[in-house]
Order: sequence, then structure tokens, then C-alpha cells
Amino acid sequence: MIELPIYDSTGKQVDTFKVDEALLGGEIRPALLKQAYVRSHANRRQGSARTKNRAAVEGSTRKLFKQKGTGNARRGPVRTNVMKGGGVAFAKRRTGADFRQDMPRKMRRLANRNALLAKAIDQEIKVIDKIDFKTPRTSEFKTMLDKVGIDRTCLVALDSGNVNARLSARNLDSVDTIRWDQLNAFELLNHRYLVIEKANLQAFIDSQHCTGGNGAAAGSKGGR
Repeated sequence: MIELPIYDSTGKQVDTFKVDEALLGGEIRPALLKQAYVRSHANRRQGSARTKNRAAVEGSTRKLFKQKGTGNARRGPVRTNVMKGGGVAFAKRRTGADFRQDMPRKMRRLANRNALLAKAIDQEIKVIDKIDFKTPRTSEFKTMLDKVGIDRTCLVALDSGNVNARLSARNLDSVDTIRWDQLNAFELLNHRYLVIEKANLQAFIDSQHCTGGNGAAAGSKGGR
């Protein structure tokens, strides 16, 4: 059982949050985490990288200087591939490229829980009792993060309706926000710390349970 301290907005510990490792996969699976990370990264690729050949670049077709008598190598127009700014010799001309990778749903859920387990073991989850701002205040949000010991990149998981907290965090460097029900292995591994409300953390763990197998508790409900 892993115990995570629960802080209030001033950085004072008010309680503890107990996490059962068995609900998060029991052990860290590096190969699974890498597969989930590479898959998410590949699925973000647009596949639209293109290069121009000598017919597609701008420039005159005039021969730069005569063929003989100059002592230089033979030179064609400025658009040739051996000139700076010229076309590419073997240009990439495909109309589309699909880099998407698939992954079974149970594996995706297990990877999400496993990434959370890695954060919990390293004490990199900062559980807040309640993240509530009456108005958007970047300075107050920064103070809250400093009080709970955030000194590196940080992912803040919020409710969809917590607009003031999201607006307070958007101008802070190295701080990103995400809806708690959209947490995934890619985002968790891309940030050093996770900041999340106690209720949202419990809801996320409950939503990630799969029925039987993969290290989850048997008989638990399905989730995202």
C-alpha cells in the first residue's frame, strides 16, 4: 500500500491517500509503458512531410553560364539539386502517410494505471484536497505549486468545469492542464509531477479498472 500525502492550497498536509499497487498493475512494466508512449507519439504524426523537386521550387530555368570556356564545372539552372535553395534530388512526393499504431483497450488501460503507479512510487503525485479559485489568479496558482514542492514540469488534472484554475495555470512555464478523465500514459510520462484533487484521483483509478487479468482487481468495473 502506497500512502500519498494530501495537501490543502497552502501546502499543509491534511490527510493521506492510500493507493493499492494491485489496482495499478502491481508492478511497473517498462516495455508496456514504452509501447504506449511510442503509440501515442506515432498517432500524433500528421504524415504530411513533403519536399520539392527541381520542378517545384522557384527560380529561372536559364543556364547560369556557358557550358565551356570558364574552367568551372558544368552548371545548369539555379533550381538544380546541387545549388543552395534548389530542389531535392529524390523528393518525397507521397500524398499521405499513416503512422498510426493500434493497442488493445486492456493494454491501454493497464499502461495508464502503470504510469500512475510509477508516479506514486516516486512520490511525484501531489494530491490536493480541493483546487478552487474564485477568479483566475496565476500568482496564487504558482504559490500553491511552490508550497507542495513542484520544481519541475507539472501536469495538472482538473474537472472540465474548473475554468478558473485552468486559466490560472495557462501562463506558467512547464505547467500543462488536462481533464482528469483524459489522463494517459503519454502525458503522465511527459511530466515530472502530477497535481490532482483527491476526488478526481479516486475517480480516475476507479474508471481504469478492467474486469479480471492485467493486474486489476477481479470483478472491478470497466472504464476508460
